Amino acid sequence: MKVYKFGGASVKDANGVRNIASIISREEGRLFVIVSAMGKTTNALEHLLDSFYDEQRGEALTRLQEIVDFHNNILAALWGHQALPERVARFYMELEEIIATAKPDMRPYEVWYDRIVSYGELISTAIVSEYLATADIPNCWIDMRECFVTSARHKDANVDLEKSAARLRPLVDKSQSGVYVGQGFIGATEDGTPTTIGREGSDYSAAATGYILDAESVTIWKDVRGILNGDPKIFDDVELIPEMSYLDAIELAYSGAQIIHPKTIKPLQNKEIPLYVRCFLDPALPGSVIKANAARRCDIPILIVKPAQVLLTIRARDFSFILEERFTEIFGILDEFMVKVNLIQSSAVDLDLCINRTRHLDELIAKLDAQGFFARYNSDMELITVRGYTHALLEKFGNAPDIYLMQRTRRTLQVIRKKEE
Repeated sequence: MKVYKFGGASVKDANGVRNIASIISREEGRLFVIVSAMGKTTNALEHLLDSFYDEQRGEALTRLQEIVDFHNNILAALWGHQALPERVARFYMELEEIIATAKPDMRPYEVWYDRIVSYGELISTAIVSEYLATADIPNCWIDMRECFVTSARHKDANVDLEKSAARLRPLVDKSQSGVYVGQGFIGATEDGTPTTIGREGSDYSAAATGYILDAESVTIWKDVRGILNGDPKIFDDVELIPEMSYLDAIELAYSGAQIIHPKTIKPLQNKEIPLYVRCFLDPALPGSVIKANAARRCDIPILIVKPAQVLLTIRARDFSFILEERFTEIFGILDEFMVKVNLIQSSAVDLDLCINRTRHLDELIAKLDAQGFFARYNSDMELITVRGYTHALLEKFGNAPDIYLMQRTRRTLQVIRKKEE
């Protein structure tokens, strides 16, 4: 069994779906295919959710129609007529019923997020599965909400691999299909409440599936030629990294490298399953591989930009020593609001944190204030990480006039700066 994962860019239109079918048709063994939402559907569903949660039902229904039209255009291009698979139609109806009849204040925002945004993957995989069938590639569509048992940490759930194995393995063994199609990004708690496992979490879904099924390999199909030492949309003259160890990959993912989701590596490393990163635009390219015994160390500088950051400075009003007396309390509050911390720097009385942007920022500040802390922040920041920096890169990124905070170790340079316009 091999596991393939296709992201949103690979299924953004009808040609993308056809290309996936072409790639799958060349695989001789059994294959489990994880597919993300199509194109920018997740973003569109997040906007729909915001309208719904703010009780702007008319606007939410308009946004839903735009999402339906986007997918219907792909359906029409695939079949040359207004085809509407039964499963896709059912998902449309379920979404419309939620938006038209549900009361937003019945559940927290994060619970609604997981319930509504997960439809992107459900619709996408329903279309891919139907097209594969008509292209003479028999397959079994799987609802990963029934297979992945997760924690109840909405928007950032963890997959319980052992409990999930008890559901997914028997299903796969029973059907004996050659190809399976399942959703990335989504799962459910033991009581069936839908969950999501973090933005770009389809990589993690593929890794968890590979772990459960003892896959011989997992392949992530991207629109780049493999693992690069920087985003080609941001940096010039990027280089391909042919192979990398699990340890280097974990460091890069944690620093914000978009090529791999941070949770992806651990389940693969535990069973020494190699992870390939290949280009769906040119499947003939060898791509890159992450594995246990990489023949070479990654010795070229790697540049990572993490956008949508907030620089938060916290000080105790009584001037108590932050690190020694209040550290645990502060991070308990951050965890309460599901805030991800990407960089920490402290002084005697100040704690500086680089965090992901959150819709709960004002609530977080209010909670800190109520607990005796003074907090201020700068929004619209970005975190730049340079691993294996050179003197030239230190001069370029370490001496820029727009830097708010900098940290430097033997191998890594990190700077927080105002987002460039």
